Amino acid sequence: MVAVLLAFFIAPVFTNFPGGSVGGVEWLAENHVRISVEGQANHERRNRQANWYYFRIDGYPLKELRIELSDLVGEYNGRLGTHAVDESTHPVYSYDGITWTHFSQVEWDAKQLRLSFRFTPERSPFWIAHTPPYTEKEFGVLETTVEANPMLRRESVGKTVEGREIPLWTITDPAAPPSGKKTVWLMFRQHAWESGSSWVCDGAVRALLAEGDEAAALRRMVTWKIFPMADPDGVAHGGVRFNRSGYDLNRNWDAIDTTKEPEIAAEHLAVKQWLDGGNRIDAFLTVHNTETSEYLEGPASCRPLVERLHKILEKETSFNPTRRKWQDAASTTSPGKKGGMTVDQGLSAEFGICAMLMEQMVARNAKLGGFPTVVQRQQFGGQLVKAMAKAFE
Repeated sequence: MVAVLLAFFIAPVFTNFPGGSVGGVEWLAENHVRISVEGQANHERRNRQANWYYFRIDGYPLKELRIELSDLVGEYNGRLGTHAVDESTHPVYSYDGITWTHFSQVEWDAKQLRLSFRFTPERSPFWIAHTPPYTEKEFGVLETTVEANPMLRRESVGKTVEGREIPLWTITDPAAPPSGKKTVWLMFRQHAWESGSSWVCDGAVRALLAEGDEAAALRRMVTWKIFPMADPDGVAHGGVRFNRSGYDLNRNWDAIDTTKEPEIAAEHLAVKQWLDGGNRIDAFLTVHNTETSEYLEGPASCRPLVERLHKILEKETSFNPTRRKWQDAASTTSPGKKGGMTVDQGLSAEFGICAMLMEQMVARNAKLGGFPTVVQRQQFGGQLVKAMAKAFE
């Protein structure tokens, strides 16, 4: 018997760029590729989550391709068998790595827990990702755009596990008396996969540094302290939610280790030094993404401010809460043991700060009429800083 070898053209799949990530590639046919999602587990090899993928395919002919995503099941807060990617999460594609479009249709295999979609490219190469990426490349564009603005002061508060700088930006009108200003701290991208939070940050910074009376008023009224990129290592490597030592940067705010979590240690110290210098913090907000939930939470101690901000956001922005009108934050994510406090929980407990957390979904947003686009995320960034300033009126 003579063996017959069925051969077909295999297009190369690349991840050799900032944020690129897949676990494995298997061509099942010339028009069918299965891509496993790498995911990321913590330092104990637990809590693996698989909700980031970002890759480029070169040289594929201009005909239909079926792409299948596998290895999606993981663990969240110790709960085995969870998965974030499903039929509610539609990937995005791009021909230039700049303009991103959501796939209109996907197929979900509830038995195999695999997501697939069909794509007929108009040209090659093309990029595909879980959500519109925001990497060091996009952040560099923002930095170049705003670096000469006299209303912006940039500094580094420390370094990551791999030695990258941890930026802190201050935006305010230096001519306006500090005594009459509120102080708001904003934090973005604690989890590497949550690129939507970075697009919100991008829009917020641009809105605060814009010309015109509205932006000038925001700078006169408030001193804005911004952590624009809380996990630059994870963003560079296409990580999910743990730093390069395997620690969740939105946990452990009650068990800070300068060696294992230098990012948390540096950000915490920046806040402490600000307060020790006799300065105030009127509000602190960390912005995140989830697949299908959208909400704002804060400590019961400042419930009136949280409620007021929630009402403004719901009425005047694209914020589309999936929970009740407002939510008191829990004291920790792991009652009875250290290492479970998020940044808002930790800062509220230690310093009495009105520290809040916002989650924004990457699934369809009824207010937006579809999946959030890059432009809509940026627009919300501008809406967010206006809403926060208004909440103090």
